Amino acid sequence: MKEVLRTNDPTVIAFAKSLLAGEDIDCFEMDVHMSVLEGSIGVLPRRLMVRDADLFMARAALRDNDLDVTEDR
Repeated sequence: MKEVLRTNDPTVIAFAKSLLAGEDIDCFEMDVHMSVLEGSIGVLPRRLMVRDADLFMARAALRDNDLDVTEDR
């Protein structure tokens, strides 16, 4: 799995998941429990992961909707 998005904003994650579902791209949200444990201070970002085969299309769908996608490092 590859990271496609990282953010502290849960509304951005929800929007991105909805966009990807509309494109029939499965995604998985990571670090949800850690961000809940730290409370509402928003220090720990959540990550949205997709399968390697879906990475290109997922990034394109998110970029087309003005979301900052995570690039390869």
